[in-house]
Amino acid sequence: MSYKTIVVHLDTSQRAHPRLEMALRLAKHFGAHLTGVFAVFTPDARSLYVMSGTADYYAANEQLRAERRGALERLFHAELSRAEVAGEWIAVDQPASLAVPHRGRYADLIIAGQDDPHDPESYVGDYFPENLVMSAGRPVLLVPHATSVVSPGGHVMVCWDGSREATRAVHDALPFMHTARLTTIVAVNGARGEARLRIPGADIATVIARHGIRVEIKDVQAGAGASVGDTLLSEAADLGADLLVMGAYGHARWQELVMGGATRTLLQSMTVPVLMSH
Repeated sequence: MSYKTIVVHLDTSQRAHPRLEMALRLAKHFGAHLTGVFAVFTPDARSLYVMSGTADYYAANEQLRAERRGALERLFHAELSRAEVAGEWIAVDQPASLAVPHRGRYADLIIAGQDDPHDPESYVGDYFPENLVMSAGRPVLLVPHATSVVSPGGHVMVCWDGSREATRAVHDALPFMHTARLTTIVAVNGARGEARLRIPGADIATVIARHGIRVEIKDVQAGAGASVGDTLLSEAADLGADLLVMGAYGHARWQELVMGGATRTLLQSMTVPVLMSH
């Protein structure tokens, strides 16, 4: 098993270039076809007429976006050629929240970015990463807006709780584990609100090891008042992991998307790339 088709979401944000570079490295590593899906948030210009001066601002912003899009498209094709990676560029007019999951369903792996509150151009829709993970049906590699990792997968840390989502994530991440120097299974015990019966980490480690993967197990105790998410992030830093793997827990409640506590913490505070499956 390997990733042979990778989709990367591209936009006009500051992190689009680093995200493209990571996608190219992974496509080269796995011998995959890379599809760049360019999709941005575009407000309806008609909704701005009540605000004085917004027409000129909207036009200027559209011109800047067009320039960034052109530069990114040229870079995409140039880097594909340099890396000798097969791929294609697709620019869509529909919202990214629709376009990326749709294209991603025909891929083995989707690469997207974390929301960046300091860069308005990173906004492509409300709760875009969360909705992508929940709706795509494929593993999603989320790249933090602040990270020093350029090529994830050297040391994989699996966040294990025995759930259906975690099981799905483990098997979706096997291509990374096959080429990693080490995979560490981390189970957090004793956290408040985590009364669910856990399968011992040894059980899933045995399954992974049968694939010829070097794997270790680590059970950690959540400190007083510490959440599972914060404990996992702390453990990742201590281990020096450059890729986290976890199942994404969430559900729709009325018109609201409700994410599990650990999922929400990692989506907001991740410092290394996180592969999520639902």
